[in-house]
Amino acid sequence: MCGIVGATAKRPVSEILLAGLHSLEYRGYDSAGVALLHNDELFVSKHQGKVAILEAALQKQPSPSHIGIAHTRWATHGVPSAENAHPHVSNNRVAIVHNGIIENHDQLRKGLQAQGFEFVSQTDSEVIVHLLSVELHKGSDLDSALGAVVEQLDGAYAIAAIDIAHPDRIAAARHGSPLVLGIGFGEYFVASDPLALRQVTNRFIYLEEGDRVSITPDHYQIWDKTAASVTRPVVELKDKLDQASKGDFDHFMLKEIYEQPRVLAETTSFAGLPTVDESIFGANASEIFDRVDAIQIVACGTSYHAGMVAKYWFESHLGMPCNVEVASEFRYRLRAKRPNTLLLTISQSGETADSLAALRDAAPDEFLASLVIANVDNSALVRESDLVFLTQAGPEIGVASTKAFTTQLVGVLILLLAFGRRKGMDSGFQAQLLQALRTLPDDVEAVLVQRARIEAVSERFIQKHHALFLGRGVYYPIALEGSLKLKEISYIHAEAYPAGELKHGPLALVDEEMPVIAVAPNDELLEKLRSNLEEVRSRGGELYVFAPQEANFESSDRVHVINMPHCDAITSPITYTVALQLLSYYVAIQKGTDVDKPRNLAKSVTVE
Repeated sequence: MCGIVGATAKRPVSEILLAGLHSLEYRGYDSAGVALLHNDELFVSKHQGKVAILEAALQKQPSPSHIGIAHTRWATHGVPSAENAHPHVSNNRVAIVHNGIIENHDQLRKGLQAQGFEFVSQTDSEVIVHLLSVELHKGSDLDSALGAVVEQLDGAYAIAAIDIAHPDRIAAARHGSPLVLGIGFGEYFVASDPLALRQVTNRFIYLEEGDRVSITPDHYQIWDKTAASVTRPVVELKDKLDQASKGDFDHFMLKEIYEQPRVLAETTSFAGLPTVDESIFGANASEIFDRVDAIQIVACGTSYHAGMVAKYWFESHLGMPCNVEVASEFRYRLRAKRPNTLLLTISQSGETADSLAALRDAAPDEFLASLVIANVDNSALVRESDLVFLTQAGPEIGVASTKAFTTQLVGVLILLLAFGRRKGMDSGFQAQLLQALRTLPDDVEAVLVQRARIEAVSERFIQKHHALFLGRGVYYPIALEGSLKLKEISYIHAEAYPAGELKHGPLALVDEEMPVIAVAPNDELLEKLRSNLEEVRSRGGELYVFAPQEANFESSDRVHVINMPHCDAITSPITYTVALQLLSYYVAIQKGTDVDKPRNLAKSVTVE
């Protein structure tokens, strides 16, 4: 969501802050701003639009400041505008940046207005800076003042603050939104994502829930939620910086689509196949897995679709009860308990607010244990779950998830193998699954060979405003994922249905202007699907069929067949996903949209 960068150093920091903001643009933003302290003056520059606009403004007014905070905003309260952009300032003395949502902001605003404070924005965040001003006016130092302020806040926040009276100090706090401390030499940093600081350090402390931190160029101190001074472990990141570069590709999304053969192979290798090294899930994973009788999956967005696929796999191949639910719904209903159930969360960022809240909402005796499949080590879900499976996708910059999703599915298959030992998985099927995982990277490469054909087909979508995706069985959630990708980056309204539901309502939408995209593997449901597609043809609909040659679909004026490689049935949902990713990408290119940073969306959704 929003991005925070703060730096206090023995050198000028404005370039560090700008580089951090550029690194965070992928998270979603509508404005950007910076606050710098120099010679007892507070300088603030903030602008609606891209970070480049802020950068151009700062080049006209360069600052030698050694301390500052910066922010990219994704609007929650108040429209995108310079007034609503961060940092927010009070009394020309103190400035703050904030991620999250302050739920009691309206009550706090009324109290501050009664004290004479004037608000210049529509945001919930502005109450924080005025509350801080009140505490500083009482004579508190910056660290104590922020501690007093967070006691008054309900909701989620990551906050960084600077004050003219403390010219080398940044005070920061987190609750419900991620914040890390970056460790340099004669300089310290705070950020909402380590990626923002990778150009200056690879050593980080991941602040825990309720932590506050104070940094100067020479020192840092951390307090926990009880205000006790604490020590947190330092983590040294080993990932390569070039993973966050587009390289020779036009967009991060295309680069990440093409990285899938490699990262799928690395995720499989991580598990230690042909046997599953269960210690990768956690030291006591085997003991926990021995007791699991059912699985409850909670996730959001693309990760929810991975959960839907997982349900098919666990119930079809193991007869193991598996329920999947949207995290934002799961946490707000009364739930029936099932003994010996594993709570499985799936998240690309490991910081997804609704999934994290669902994990925290679970009663102590509701689940046997918790497991997360995530792409980011040291993220909140990783730290707070009992067991962890880390996909090996590497940094994913494009807002529309590609390689993170497919590696999640590989993670599910590895979990399937682990439970297969306990649930009597047929040895023949186990051997088939292992071979399918070995050949999966090559199968995905074979899909990428179809790039030119998919690009050509995408031209037919230029004037389209709606699209319908169809799939049956395990390919229904793949159809859902395809429709989500298309709407995310091309802004074409897209829906997905189980193909058997077509005649129960969606068929009314079909006409010559409605493209219908079908996921049509050569499986036991193919003939059923073929009948559903005939219903579309007879009503003038235009079909785009992703199918292998053995399915015997033929192209015509209103039927466009994209040949899929022959691959194993268990992993083919992954290969079909890659084809739909390419379709969405090229349609977005034809439409001229911002592929990597689609409007209104954020990469890591850390607010409810």
